[in-house]
Amino acid sequence: MTAAPLVERSLDTDLPEFRRIFDRIAAGAAQRERDRFLPYAEVDELFAAGFGALRVPTEFGGYGVSLTTLFDLLAELGQADSNIPQILRGHFTTVEILRNTVDGDARAHWLGRIGRGAAFGNAQSETKGKAVSDISTIVTDVDGRLVVTGEKYYSTGTLYADYVRVAVVDAAGRRRFVIVDATGPGVERVDDWDGFGQRLTASGTTRFDAAPVAELGEFEARPGFLGQQPTFVQLVHLATLAGIARNLRDDAIDLVRSRTRTSLHAPSERPTEDYSVLGAVGRIATNVLVVDNLVRTVAADLDAANERFAAGGDAEDVYPEVFVRTSAAQIAIIDAVLDSANRIFDAGGSSAVREHHNFDRHWRNARTLASHNPVVYKPTVIGDFLVNGTAPKTFATAYTEK
Repeated sequence: MTAAPLVERSLDTDLPEFRRIFDRIAAGAAQRERDRFLPYAEVDELFAAGFGALRVPTEFGGYGVSLTTLFDLLAELGQADSNIPQILRGHFTTVEILRNTVDGDARAHWLGRIGRGAAFGNAQSETKGKAVSDISTIVTDVDGRLVVTGEKYYSTGTLYADYVRVAVVDAAGRRRFVIVDATGPGVERVDDWDGFGQRLTASGTTRFDAAPVAELGEFEARPGFLGQQPTFVQLVHLATLAGIARNLRDDAIDLVRSRTRTSLHAPSERPTEDYSVLGAVGRIATNVLVVDNLVRTVAADLDAANERFAAGGDAEDVYPEVFVRTSAAQIAIIDAVLDSANRIFDAGGSSAVREHHNFDRHWRNARTLASHNPVVYKPTVIGDFLVNGTAPKTFATAYTEK
């Protein structure tokens, strides 16, 4: 995509256009997922409108919004199509790190690029090794030029990106991030994500074969700041789940209003007067309220934690508690959204399972998001922190910050 000139942005001015784009995205979401048609045009439109610059400081052509506002808007986008906030997860994660990089030149260069419309993908996780933090992708100096060689998986959003943030290890064994041109030499992006949910996120393989590191493409976060990232990336998933919850509510309402037949055992001839059906819709709507409030609460918590860290707080004191609170929200949110994904079939009866509705995508997508940063471990993480004071282990601890 072509970078636009640096402009002064106003969220009040541009928000209506974002929402018009959300409406266009929503109109084709169910069919795109049913046909596995990747939303290249939709993602391009968002970046051209400035959506990728939400967290970029105003001096670099962004909006400089709070995390609370960012996650509110990601939830709205997730309501339109839950694939797209996840596609943007690596992009917004990169923005957070760049906002807090120790290299002022790299910070200004890349935040300016993003302010003009550049999109980032993510290449961090690998299938090799014993743990998700293990990295074998290397950066080496070849004839005075740094190049990257290795293979990544779960490289969400990279097919849609201009640049890729790559987690690498150097010759000294030090872990760091570098930036590579997504369409440059030595980069192969493969659409081989085969999950049953979040099918359009391009969360597959990216290969690097002596791929050159971009100019000013070496950077590292301020010491301690990566402690923020596990909470941030989880919140992107939680905002996406909030969008799914809202979509389920809206689909349930439309479904009941459209029904003309009911069951032999129904207490009313009209589904719109059937207290069992109405009760199912009411429970789905209740789950939306729970989920929305939890996302906003932990987003505000992270905003406050970042302020304490920026004011000189110790990351080891600031970030573990907010991670634990976000983990608790994760458990409750996933339970609520999966409950709604089941109840929509109570609201709709046998006709709700027809393939053209594609209502099963809500459960598949929510279940897939629950398996990323697996929720099964989070109750133990919370209990160990509360009872024993054990700080949560995160991928951030794998990086040596100097």
